[in-house]
Amino acid sequence: MVQLIVGKKGKGKTKCLLDKVNTEVKNVLGNVVFLDRNTKHMFELNNKVRLIVVPEFMVENSDEFVGFVSGVISQDHDLQQMYFDGFLNIACLEGKDITSTIEKLGKLSEKFGVDFILSVSMDESELPEGVKGNVVTSL
Repeated sequence: MVQLIVGKKGKGKTKCLLDKVNTEVKNVLGNVVFLDRNTKHMFELNNKVRLIVVPEFMVENSDEFVGFVSGVISQDHDLQQMYFDGFLNIACLEGKDITSTIEKLGKLSEKFGVDFILSVSMDESELPEGVKGNVVTSL
């Protein structure tokens, strides 16, 4: 499953994402990973959540990002949830259509049983039609 938390920059998506991950980590049996663009939120995350700083791995486009996510999944057979803060930034999708990448994440989710929760800096009305059904929170 791919869930989107959407809203313009500064609306509180990161706080919502952090609250969600810290609540969910207590309830899930598997592992939880949080992908971000820096370590700014490291101390706000439960210590059971693995933080990965994506820019350290030189991801340059959305296909490389999907490959990177696939690599994380392949290394952790107990992975249950992945949270992406600043999805447009870490997936190199700012100003681009996100539909294809969301679809690929959906296929990975289905195949490997990993849930993806993404914060997307876009108003719900700006989203492509194909991904509007994935919105769980609009700020």
